[in-house]
Amino acid sequence: MRSQAQAFWVREPGVGELRDVRLSAPRADEVLVRTLRSGISRGTETLVFSGRVPPDQYATMRAPFQEGELPGPVKYGYLNVGVVERGPGELQGRTVFCLYPHQTAYVAPTHAVVAVPDGVPPRRAVLAGTVETAVNALWDARPLVGDRVAVVGAGMVGCCVARLLAQIPGVEVTLVDTVADRAATAAALGVAFASPEAVDGERDLVVHASATAAGLQRSLDLLATDGTVVDLSWYGDAAVELRLGGAFHSRRLSIRSSQVGTVSPARAPRRSTRDRLRLALELLHDDAFDSLLTGASRFEDLPVTMARLVSGAGAPLCHVVEYAGVEHADGAACSP
Repeated sequence: MRSQAQAFWVREPGVGELRDVRLSAPRADEVLVRTLRSGISRGTETLVFSGRVPPDQYATMRAPFQEGELPGPVKYGYLNVGVVERGPGELQGRTVFCLYPHQTAYVAPTHAVVAVPDGVPPRRAVLAGTVETAVNALWDARPLVGDRVAVVGAGMVGCCVARLLAQIPGVEVTLVDTVADRAATAAALGVAFASPEAVDGERDLVVHASATAAGLQRSLDLLATDGTVVDLSWYGDAAVELRLGGAFHSRRLSIRSSQVGTVSPARAPRRSTRDRLRLALELLHDDAFDSLLTGASRFEDLPVTMARLVSGAGAPLCHVVEYAGVEHADGAACSP
């Protein structure tokens, strides 16, 4: 049985390293998973890597299978797709998603993994956690048929929200970002694109995902009377200033937070977190999500890759980590 693995750790803010891991034999209620791909959640993980999580949020930001403590040393991450090498018969040999950090193999409780549906490639399945966040956001936002919606911030989360909104009949969706190249991504997702300066207002709903004060302010400015901004951004230790002395009160505008740690109150009585993740994986049958997979590197290079992502170089939407010596179900073999 596989007994050794390697994991990526943040040794201290700004410094990553690979550590050897000894795996225990899985118990009857556990699975042994060999990782095929993992994804880097560029917003949250770069904040963790650079040590920008406020101390009072250390417990809130704890990842499901985190080891160590913020700001470091810490093993952090939550977008992992692998194949079950040992476990219950119904999971043996199945490709699964798990909220596990970047590690070549791991042992986890059976209830912590969800089978990836047939037809969803492992590379695309790393987006499951992000699509799950988008699902929860729309449960919070409750868009209506025919709404005019802007999504401010064309990162991983914003793009996933825009794609799901585009499937609602009659909804007009505009993806808003300062990066002009995101127009091509918007087209692949089937939505309109505009710069913050060019986008028109009077929106019934705005979803904010830029993680900037300027983006949140522009989101408010785009609202029609009685409109709501649903804010998905997490700002780390950055201060956020807003101008609330203008139309905020006279037009009865609202800002509502949304986060994926718990199921939206709109669905909590009838849906579990596992139900929500299964739904996200089913939604990934959509080939349009491949347009978000814009960066890739080897697991062995993660210490350098993470430092580069923090610096802003390349700025991929979803960066996929490839594991050496693995022939993937989506037809790609990693370089040794």
